[in-house]
Amino acid sequence: MKELLRQIPKVTEFFHMDCIATLQEQHSTTAVTEWIRQTLDALRQAILQDTCSAVPSMEELCRQVVARAQRDAVPSLRPVINGTGVILHTNLGRGCLSKPAADAVSEIARGYSTLEYQVEAGCRGSRHDHVSQLLCRLTGAEDAMVVNNNAAAVMLILSTLGQGGEVITSRGELVEIGGSFRVPDIMELCGCHLQEVGTTNKTHLYDYERAINENTRALLKVHTSNYRIVGFTESLSLSDMVALGQKTGLPVVEDLGSGSLVDLEHYGIHDEPTVQHSVRAGVDVICFSGDKLLGGPQAGIIVGKKDYIAQMKRHPLARAIRVDKMTLAALQATLHAYLDIEQAEREIPTLSMLAATPAMLQAKADTLCHMFTEQGIPAQVVAQSAPVGGGSVPNQLLPTYAVALTPAGITPNALEAALRQRALPIVGRISAEQYLLDLRTLFPEDFPYIVRTVVEVVT
Repeated sequence: MKELLRQIPKVTEFFHMDCIATLQEQHSTTAVTEWIRQTLDALRQAILQDTCSAVPSMEELCRQVVARAQRDAVPSLRPVINGTGVILHTNLGRGCLSKPAADAVSEIARGYSTLEYQVEAGCRGSRHDHVSQLLCRLTGAEDAMVVNNNAAAVMLILSTLGQGGEVITSRGELVEIGGSFRVPDIMELCGCHLQEVGTTNKTHLYDYERAINENTRALLKVHTSNYRIVGFTESLSLSDMVALGQKTGLPVVEDLGSGSLVDLEHYGIHDEPTVQHSVRAGVDVICFSGDKLLGGPQAGIIVGKKDYIAQMKRHPLARAIRVDKMTLAALQATLHAYLDIEQAEREIPTLSMLAATPAMLQAKADTLCHMFTEQGIPAQVVAQSAPVGGGSVPNQLLPTYAVALTPAGITPNALEAALRQRALPIVGRISAEQYLLDLRTLFPEDFPYIVRTVVEVVT
C-alpha cells in the first residue's frame, strides 16, 4: 500500500501532458488543478481501501481528469424529456411553462423592470399589483396576493388570522404534503392551536359548533387534493361552513391545494373544485398552488376578502416569502391566457396535456412508432393510463397511448438507464417487461432527438 501511495504522481506532472494542456485552453488553471486533485484523491482513497492494486498510467489518469471536467461542465439542473405520462411530475419540475410565460421571464430577467415602480406616477409601487387585478377578474375575489408556494400561503394566512388562538379543522382534512409537511405542524409554527373536530370519515356541523369558543380565530377547510376518503363519509359543505362563519363572525379559510381555474370535468377529471366556486360560496380566504393544475410557476396564490388580504400584505412574514420578478412575469403571462380558455388550452402545456384526447395521443404515438420502425427499432403502440401527478386528482387515471420499445440485445432496464444518463436525459417507464414512452407528456419537436438517441444506445 505504501509503495502504491508513493507511485501517485504529483499535480505538476500533469501539466506536461497534451490533454491537460488542451483542457487549460478551455478552463482556468484553478479549475484544472482542482480536477487533477480530485482524481488523485479518489485514487488515494481506493489504495487506502485496498480496492486498487496498481496505479494507472499517466494517460489513464489524464483521461479520468478530462472525464471529471466533462461531468462538472454539465449543470445538475438541466432539461429532461418526460416520457412517463405524468403531467405534474414533481421530480421533473412539475408542469412546463407556456412559451409566452417563458419569454416573459427572459424579458424581465435580463434587465430592469417596473417590479415596484409606478411609471405613471413616478413613485414606488407594489409588486402585488402585477397579478392581483388579473386574479380578481378570473376568480371574482375582492383582492389577491402571491407568495412563493402554497405552504407559505397557508403559513401566512394562519400567522395573520390565527396566531395566539385556535383554528378549527376537520380530523379528516389533516393532510400531509411532500417532504412530510403537515397541516398540524404548520399551525404550531404559526403560533396557533389546532382544534380537531369530527372523526376521520365523518365531520358534522355540530362538531364545529361545539368546538367554537372565545379563543377561536378561524375555521379551516382543506381540500384533500392528494388523497380521498371513500365509503361511509360526510364532510361539511362550503355553504354550511360559510354560514357558520358569518353567524359567529369567524373567517372561513380554504386551502384548495392544487387549485384550478377551469372545470376539469370535460377533461374527464371529476370532483376537482374550482377557485371560482369557493369565491362564489363566500369563503373569506382561499389559497392554492400556481405550478400544479394552474400550469404556471411555483407560487402560492391567496385570494379573498379585501380586509383579510390587506392584513396579510402588512404581515412581517409576507416579505420573507414574497415572490421575485421572474415568478411574477411567468404568472402574469399564464393568468392572461386564462382570459380566453381556448387560448389557455393552446398555450399552457399543463392544460394542453389534460385536454389531449385518446385519439390525439394515438395519432402522436403512431407517428413516433413509425419513426422508430423506419430506423429498425422494434416498436408498437400500446394503450395505457397514467396519473396527473403533483399530488393532484388522486385515484383518477387518464387514458393515454405509449410507444413500447423491445429492441434485441438490451434489456428494458438497461435501455431505461442508458437513455436517462444522456446529456439531455430521456425519462420513460417500464411496464410488462417493456420500455414505454408515453405520448401525453412528449412534445413532437423532441421526436427526432428521441429516435436518434435510442438508435445510438441500441447500436
